[in-house]
Amino acid sequence: MKRLFLLPLLLASVLRAEDAQPKTAEEILRIVRLSYALQNHKMNGELRDDATGRTEPLTLTMEDKVMRFLFKNQPPEIVHLDLNTEPATLYQVRQGGSSVVPSSQHGDKVRGMEFNYEDLSLGFLYWPHPQLMGEDRVSGQKCWIVRVTNPSSQGPYYVVDLWVHQGSGGAAKMAAFDRNSKIVKRYQVTKVQKVDGATTLKELRIESINPANGEVKGRTYMTLDDPVKK
Repeated sequence: MKRLFLLPLLLASVLRAEDAQPKTAEEILRIVRLSYALQNHKMNGELRDDATGRTEPLTLTMEDKVMRFLFKNQPPEIVHLDLNTEPATLYQVRQGGSSVVPSSQHGDKVRGMEFNYEDLSLGFLYWPHPQLMGEDRVSGQKCWIVRVTNPSSQGPYYVVDLWVHQGSGGAAKMAAFDRNSKIVKRYQVTKVQKVDGATTLKELRIESINPANGEVKGRTYMTLDDPVKK
């Protein structure tokens, strides 16, 4: 049986084993990290800039606790996130070789879109001392809200709020703030798809926010096709 089939069962068993309330924020973030690490599939899709309509084709593969984003347009680029390390390690492969993406580059846009390397790194899932802020609903689904604070002065975000779906353990929504408590980024899963009983991402909306007035200054959609059968 492929790991894709096992994913809902494994997450369900984790959630059932931790049904005693209240859950701690550390437990919830561990479930989120597990929801990424256990996936095993390949999907084609694209990034699309909402203002210009420009698209950037991509292929996402998730296997052996490694997520790989392959961008085929010139110049070609592969970004892969190794979830076998803690925190996860983000690598960038371009002409000339592979290297770890430095923290100084985490605020840079990926392929000129509103997605940045910090978003791909999932680094905030490993920040210490998370706080459980309560519960909420996203698209009608019950979620925990977990707040994490950047322990260093590096990176584009200081505080990140995560809405974690209680049924799947996946991140349904995120809001990121700067050191002046102004929102600068938010994303939300707007569509999901069921594949062999597993819930996988279909569409993600990423918005960059002007901290001066709270208005959206850029919006990118990531859309993914059905997983490619192996």
